[in-house]
Amino acid sequence: MHKIKILLLFIIFVNINLFGQNSDLEQHRFIDDVRFGGGINIGVGSSYSTFAISPSVIYDFSNTFSAGLSFTYIYVKTKSIINPTTNHYGGSVLALYKPIKNLQLTTEFEQLKVNQKYSTIDVTDLKQNALYIGAEYVTGNFSMGLRYDILFDKTTNIIYSSALTPVFRVYF
Repeated sequence: MHKIKILLLFIIFVNINLFGQNSDLEQHRFIDDVRFGGGINIGVGSSYSTFAISPSVIYDFSNTFSAGLSFTYIYVKTKSIINPTTNHYGGSVLALYKPIKNLQLTTEFEQLKVNQKYSTIDVTDLKQNALYIGAEYVTGNFSMGLRYDILFDKTTNIIYSSALTPVFRVYF
């Protein structure tokens, strides 16, 4: 009887030890689901040129849903004599949803501060808000698509001439 008890304890100890070595049960680290990257945008028109860069960090909550933060800088150069260049900077909160393999649906709230000068008047307290919804084609780490600003008002928007803008993103 005593040998059976020792044998059972030995089997339990070996099973617990082997169970503790199982790599499937390793603790999942937060940083494993964080991706870095961002997007760029270049716009050229008859009277203006824009360059935008948006580095961002997102967290993958699952294989289909991610969310994160982004910083945005936009440089605008126009043919205007009064104000040939403008700088805009700010941030955004974004969510990415992938219902099928190569399609990504996006929402993004962006707020930009306008740093602009008219002769001797400095206009730096102006803020430009945008709420984008969009769709992107995804292949690997790269995505491209279109987004639409549902808050767009042509009379008050000083950055974009249209509510529809292209998006190019890369995440690693």
